[in-house]
Amino acid sequence: MLSADQTLSCASCHQPDRGFADGSGRSVGASGQRLDRSAPSLWNVAFFQVFFWDARAASLEEQMLGPLYDPREMANTPAQLLAALRGTPAYRRLFAQAFPDAFAADDARIQLDQLYTALTAFQASLVSLNSRYDHYAHGYADALTAREQEGLNVFRSFVARCAECHTPPLFTNQQIAVIGTPEPEGLPFDPGAQLSLGEPSQRGGFRIPTLRNIALTAPYMHSGRFATLRDAVAFYTGGRGHAVPEGEDLKIHWHIWEPRLRDEEIDALVDFLHTLTDESLKPAEPTLLPSGLSAMHGPQ
Repeated sequence: MLSADQTLSCASCHQPDRGFADGSGRSVGASGQRLDRSAPSLWNVAFFQVFFWDARAASLEEQMLGPLYDPREMANTPAQLLAALRGTPAYRRLFAQAFPDAFAADDARIQLDQLYTALTAFQASLVSLNSRYDHYAHGYADALTAREQEGLNVFRSFVARCAECHTPPLFTNQQIAVIGTPEPEGLPFDPGAQLSLGEPSQRGGFRIPTLRNIALTAPYMHSGRFATLRDAVAFYTGGRGHAVPEGEDLKIHWHIWEPRLRDEEIDALVDFLHTLTDESLKPAEPTLLPSGLSAMHGPQ
């Protein structure tokens, strides 16, 4: 699906080779300007209950309306979308195949609800649950090296507490958490969600992201503050909430403390996180779109 000016597609911010993120700390919108936050990965979104960094959408259908019609993102409109789809013979054929009952009449035309269903169906196909970690969890002990097993033990230890928030099998508990991550230099502090799920008295925080394919989605955090996975992991041993400005009434998640991990423990933890990579169901990228345009990823 393209932006109104045909400069961006959904794949511009959700690139298959980058874990369905875009390798950018803050994504680029149709205007060419940097947006406020990074693009989250799409792997396993079929199993998620909330969407966006601030959890403001409760379904994939609701989530997709934001980027499609936001003037800073894809800057499209329902009328423009329908005109583009209905004006493309290849799309008319494809939609007729996908929705045969709706296209039984000769004068049937593509409808927005069909578009939303098609986009949701594609995203629901992005399942990643067959990593080396999964082989190990299912009983194949040799799937992980001794160092990776050590990292797994750190991950699920009461000292590091990683698994409390990044809970298998999705490696997220889908909750909102305030962790006090610093913003990139020059950017104002972003408190995140207006209300934390299940705690209406608490403002701020971000949806805890999945760690599936995390090695592919650098840079890390909602604004790409950390360039490497090791930098992101090391943040959690640096003291709880150390980047929350004075005067911000945010309650740091109780799991964010000072575990004081040794360098070798951090390195082992990073090695373990690499075992969560699984792209076995990554779809092949088309070289040509039904619109006749070349597949594109947009500006970086």
